[in-house]
Amino acid sequence: MQKRRRAGTRGQFASVERNGANEGRSGAHESFFAKARARPDKVRQVIDSIRQVGFKETIDKVRERLDALTPLGYSLSGIVEEVGSGVDDLRIGDRVACAGEGVAMHAEFVSIPRNLCVKIPDGVAMTDAAFSTVGAVAMNGVRQGGIALGDSVVVIGLGLVGLLAVQILKAAGCKVIGIDVDPSKMELARQCGADIAIPRTEAGIEAVILEATNGIGADAAYIAASTKSADPLNLAGEILRDRGRVIIVGMVPVQADWQTYYSKELSVVMSRSYGPGRYDPAYEHKGIDYPIGYVRWTEGRNMEEFLRLVAAGSVSLAKMSPATFKFADAPQAYKELHDSPGKHAVGMLFEYSTSAPVLRKIVLPKTHLNGQLASGDIGIGMIGAGNFATATLIPAIRKCNGVRLASICSAGGLSAASAGRRHGFENCTSDYQEVLGDPRVDAVVIVTRHDTHAQFVCEALNAGKHVFVEKPLALTHEQLEDVISARAATSKMVMPGFNRRFSPLSRAVRSFFAERTAPLNIVCRVNAGAIEGHSWYQDAEQGGWRIISEGCHFVDLIQYFSGCSPVRVHAEMIGGHIAGSQNDNCSAVIRMDDGSVATLIYVANGDTSVGKERIEVFGQGKSAVIDNWHSATLTANGKSKKVRGHGKGHAEELAAFTDAIRRSNESSLPFDQAVMATLTTFAIAESLVTQQPTPCVRRERITKANDVDARKGSGIEAEIAVEHR
Repeated sequence: MQKRRRAGTRGQFASVERNGANEGRSGAHESFFAKARARPDKVRQVIDSIRQVGFKETIDKVRERLDALTPLGYSLSGIVEEVGSGVDDLRIGDRVACAGEGVAMHAEFVSIPRNLCVKIPDGVAMTDAAFSTVGAVAMNGVRQGGIALGDSVVVIGLGLVGLLAVQILKAAGCKVIGIDVDPSKMELARQCGADIAIPRTEAGIEAVILEATNGIGADAAYIAASTKSADPLNLAGEILRDRGRVIIVGMVPVQADWQTYYSKELSVVMSRSYGPGRYDPAYEHKGIDYPIGYVRWTEGRNMEEFLRLVAAGSVSLAKMSPATFKFADAPQAYKELHDSPGKHAVGMLFEYSTSAPVLRKIVLPKTHLNGQLASGDIGIGMIGAGNFATATLIPAIRKCNGVRLASICSAGGLSAASAGRRHGFENCTSDYQEVLGDPRVDAVVIVTRHDTHAQFVCEALNAGKHVFVEKPLALTHEQLEDVISARAATSKMVMPGFNRRFSPLSRAVRSFFAERTAPLNIVCRVNAGAIEGHSWYQDAEQGGWRIISEGCHFVDLIQYFSGCSPVRVHAEMIGGHIAGSQNDNCSAVIRMDDGSVATLIYVANGDTSVGKERIEVFGQGKSAVIDNWHSATLTANGKSKKVRGHGKGHAEELAAFTDAIRRSNESSLPFDQAVMATLTTFAIAESLVTQQPTPCVRRERITKANDVDARKGSGIEAEIAVEHR
């Protein structure tokens, strides 16, 4: 089975929701300070960034993030147009319902991971199937509460999720009581099957519920409201029986009267989205399903069961009279959601044309930047339009002389369109082959997930383009060999984003030791900070070990300072090697071929307020210290000189890259050194496993690669041969 199985789907209907359950929450109309109060963790990140890189750079990054467009939607129905490799149970033309924030978005054409895509039963309308994700949210809450036949359940909040929950609870054989602050929802709740519907404003709710439950009180309270008030939880405590259950599906403060909850020994259960599998990359994006014997109801199976209930007539979307808008009228729909809270239709749908062509490339309007039309003799194509690309690399590229921003690509298309318009690209696309095949593109900048770097480098070289690729150059020996072979077959340049060597501070340190005749001792301490385990960055296949994906920066910097190549490494990690663990906290001693010794200390368990990077170089009676790229202190003969500077060399490296293209020179970061830095990180990773000293390259031949000179007949062998291990 393929690990990443996807189906390309042409959307027909997508459900629209505002602040309903745990998905699709929008802060678009909140003020900056309201957003800051809601996300104190992000505020802390901004403060730490200001300490590390300065106020201006941080603010530029924040503005870039706020200006970027964000995809909307997470529930749709459509027709399968393409089927990816490994998908053997779907056919072109099948009707499917799809889920997933960021994938089942509002668009005519989407690419959906297999586990987030279910077939629509015969007899179920596409309009009804578009609500399957929201239905799965409602259903997962019912399952989380352990609801049983005959239970009396109060549903607090009668919006879309609440009304679907009413119908699901009735199908499960429950007595259902609906409560909402909006009296107009009462009749709608009764139409959906509620035995009793009570406006929150009505006095004596507790007495009504006691009477309806034969004096016992409700068995469970299902909270589907969205409010900043603690009233829903307080109300639930008052109306539940002894040892009753509260199921929180909506977005409400989890705070209530302690005495009430204690005296009744009430249980509070959170319902996380639409079922097991949500937020698990292995399930959602790699297509790895949970064994049914251990997880009966995953998010996909919840969607299938919701559609079965719709097909059986147990759940009816028609009872809620959803409103349908043509996608061109989307602004009107969102205006109704914003301007008429509580007065718009409970359910809303966007309808897409089934005959509109699928556009994979859009020509953008000409953009004037800084008063001048973006133009130049070197056409830049970019594959990847994430935060680092837009906040760091594109601004640096725009500062380069004679550069034209020709084309930008992202898999979904939206981020490419957003970045392309903001930064003056000539066109945007969702198909990277459009970038590689564009004759106006001279050089390709690759800023994608790490596991795709080697593939895109090879394809760009084969297309006759120069390549700048963000680190790492490759994640495996096989990938590296592919890059070496592709580069050897062309005169084009490959330059990885080892930017530290281009920093003015690094150049000052190298110059300081330029006349040395003795080996150096180099210490690189990187206080990298922890990354959450579910991040793609921590995925061994997509992100690679951090010592490979990030440590390569500092191995290259060690090469740059010493002017020689690594020979052998010995690495250890905290606690020793544990199979499958990430090497976030490790130290590696690197022996260089001139006798220099470097120590790379890479940690994720430190305080992030401490400077992230500190570089120390010692040798021949001299010392140099780079303090988090703010300054360098050069000391000799008891006298110190401080060199001020800011920045890690991103602008300088891209200027060097484009200048080398213009002058037909080799990059100032030689390809053989980029290969050696990569091989050394592989050796560190191997040493962490074996806990033994490991040679960086075995039985290798590394000759300075200079294809241009070789083709001119200089006799220099353009070859790098690496033994595969």
